[in-house]
Amino acid sequence: MKPGRGVLDRVAAESHVGGCWGAAEMDFEAVAKYSALHLKPAGLSLQYGTAGFRTKAGHLDHVMYRMGLLAVLRSRQTKSTIGVMVTASHNPEEDNGVKLVDPLGEMLTSAWEEYATRLANAEEQEIQSILTEICQKEAVKLHQYASVFIGRDTRPSSEKLSQSVIDGVSALGGQYHDYGLVTTPQLHYMVCCQNTQEHYGKATVEGYYQKLSKAFGELTKQASSSGDDQMCLKIDCANGIGALKLKEMERNLPKKLLIHLYNDGTKEKLNHLCGADFVKVHQKPPLGLEIKPNERCCSFDGDADRIVYYYNDTAGHFHLVDGDKIATLISTFIKELLIKVLFSKAAEEKIRHMAKEEKENQKREAAKMLENTIDLINQTVGDAISDMLVIEAILALKGLTVQQWDAIYTDLPNRQLKVKIADRRVIDTTDAERRAVTPAGLQEKIDELVKKYRVSRAFVRPSGTEDVVRVYSEADTQENADSLAHEVSLAVYHLAGGIGEPPQPVC
Repeated sequence: MKPGRGVLDRVAAESHVGGCWGAAEMDFEAVAKYSALHLKPAGLSLQYGTAGFRTKAGHLDHVMYRMGLLAVLRSRQTKSTIGVMVTASHNPEEDNGVKLVDPLGEMLTSAWEEYATRLANAEEQEIQSILTEICQKEAVKLHQYASVFIGRDTRPSSEKLSQSVIDGVSALGGQYHDYGLVTTPQLHYMVCCQNTQEHYGKATVEGYYQKLSKAFGELTKQASSSGDDQMCLKIDCANGIGALKLKEMERNLPKKLLIHLYNDGTKEKLNHLCGADFVKVHQKPPLGLEIKPNERCCSFDGDADRIVYYYNDTAGHFHLVDGDKIATLISTFIKELLIKVLFSKAAEEKIRHMAKEEKENQKREAAKMLENTIDLINQTVGDAISDMLVIEAILALKGLTVQQWDAIYTDLPNRQLKVKIADRRVIDTTDAERRAVTPAGLQEKIDELVKKYRVSRAFVRPSGTEDVVRVYSEADTQENADSLAHEVSLAVYHLAGGIGEPPQPVC
């Protein structure tokens, strides 16, 4: 852990105001000195969303510095290590972003999201009063030790922006550990490990590799030899951090898992015509990955916190196996293990002829498998690497091909589109994002359009990361799903402040 470079002079006299240590203990001279090196562009306004702040990298220097300040206050308030991740996930390479990680690896709590937005948009002369207000409202004791973990993705702008975060931590006398290049889930993992006194695992990248690899190895020990042949996977790494980390991790993985990495960042730009978001939206393979019939493939996004699977059938048709089918596969497997562990009365009756020792062995075996499964999936945020490992383990144990997995149930034909708008905040939703509350008239128009098609539905929701609206549609045929998605996209464009060219029909 490195000390902040702008270490504060500790004031012996305590000035207690409104439940916090008084502003006399906050070195506003140091804050202002560093702030002058990270000036806010005139007229810029940003909103902290579900994935933090994201915009063009050149607009984020002041935001990074101020999030360093906020992370120190949050650390002192919670008496825990807080994470700061510099990434824009699936956004284009020229973008960047930042998000804070709370003590157990979860997303920043909503009250502090509001502080983040206020601090990011404040003029220079307002920073002092906002910091003081946060201290007073949240009873932040400035003598409290502060610890911040920092990570970044592979974008060209990320290293410099990480230094801006460090300047913010240093200005308030916080301690920091710069992990450098890590996936977003790895930083969440490290924060959780640190704050559980490493009961969750070792707070190192190597500790992350060892924990997941051990769980995967133990879980797949009972896979049949025929399952070995199935554990061959092509991975599109979106030209992001996932490729680098999988290469590091590969030495820890059992030899039975054969992974082949594509879009590893050595040739093309991050997220350009590749990655999980591209594959899901366009429903076709990424650039740079050729698929033979029935080959199992998956795509990560830029910071390796999203994953989708897919394959081409023998007729050349593309099949997407995304979140719902991933969740169904995992939840069904866990349910089966729980049944084995708990042994209901009915099950006990059926196996009463078995020896007690044999039954107990089966219970212990199922319990161990359940523990290893949970170790692989028990991340507090989505983790493409751990998701990939648990999926591969379950497919091997159950002897399932990707086609058999896909056939668990049949999706209705569907389409997902994006509509660029001036401000995503004009879209507000309710009912688990299935109904649009604002702008006025939008939901009524969607309802009207849905009635035109058989077995159909459509939703819209604002992106948490950029000024776009995501449109999702389902219908009885792919042609109708595409047509419905286009019509809803036009409604969003006209009623929610669309920018650029109007949405075009799906080709």
